[in-house]
Amino acid sequence: MRRLRPILLLAFAGVVQAQTWEIGGAGGAGFAGGPSVSGPAGQAGAGLTHSPAAGGHLSQVLNRRWSGEIRYTFRLSDLALSSGGARTTFGGNSHAVHYDMLYHTRGEGSPVRPFLAGGAGIRLYRGTGEESAYQPLQEFALLTKTQEWKPLLNFGAGVKYKLSGPLVLRIEARYYVTPFPTKVITPALGASHSGWVHEIVPLVGISYIFE
Repeated sequence: MRRLRPILLLAFAGVVQAQTWEIGGAGGAGFAGGPSVSGPAGQAGAGLTHSPAAGGHLSQVLNRRWSGEIRYTFRLSDLALSSGGARTTFGGNSHAVHYDMLYHTRGEGSPVRPFLAGGAGIRLYRGTGEESAYQPLQEFALLTKTQEWKPLLNFGAGVKYKLSGPLVLRIEARYYVTPFPTKVITPALGASHSGWVHEIVPLVGISYIFE
């Protein structure tokens, strides 16, 4: 065993030195579809407004096709209720953190690398508006100045284009899904919600490859 130790240490050092990383940022927009809230007054749509998105990622290249990645995405997304011709919004935002696995359809040396992604994490929904004694459509739900963590699943696809040197242009779209945040959008007495919050987030960004 003593004779094997130097060999194992050298092998481990070689693996560490051979690791390749990718760090980058991106911007885009989020397009959300929420569930409905039903009650004695009828039915209303509830969820988030369409709004800008931005974030960053850190990836570890595992082999020629696979990468593991941690990602953060910020959405400046107001809370919203709508029924018939009426609509009301309330200031809000959200923060998503998740870990994904990326599968590239082409090897690491290719200048164009399409990929698929999927993973899980958590998302913080926050209401930031000013509460008042009366809110439009409050017979369906109340939009509240509070916050709530929810589990998150996400799937996506994109492509990486190698630019000059270690820079990579990255274009992708992510599909996020979480349970409905009932503390931030609270159904009124006698009302109930159905469904999850669904969102598509297209992003364009730049990454830097390093070892």
